[in-house]
Amino acid sequence: MASADAQVIHAIYHSMYQFMISRDVARLGALLDDSFVLVHMTGLRQPKAEFLRCVADGTLRYYDEVEESVAVHVEPGGRRATLTGKSLVNASPFGYGRGNWRLQQDIDLVLRGDRWLMIEARASSY
Repeated sequence: MASADAQVIHAIYHSMYQFMISRDVARLGALLDDSFVLVHMTGLRQPKAEFLRCVADGTLRYYDEVEESVAVHVEPGGRRATLTGKSLVNASPFGYGRGNWRLQQDIDLVLRGDRWLMIEARASSY
């Protein structure tokens, strides 16, 4: 079962970027728990609503993503998981010029009912 869960979680990571690129905040928001927080590499903490607003209005603008590696660990008991994803991301966040970023996302997930949801993502460069 953990293998199937790991595949689902990997697919969530892929979908997250696709929804950020297309600015589909409804579908992006469905991947996030209400308690979700994104911690940017600057240390800025954005709760779910603020993060989604920034994606929608282009403050966080994503153009493309190429996945380089993903590692998923489902904790014993199968209710919590972590994902470390490394991707080359073409973006223009917070008014910076458009460029390529080697972005690592360390993401914590929780199983709510039968759905895996992200509860925290910590961004850094690699």
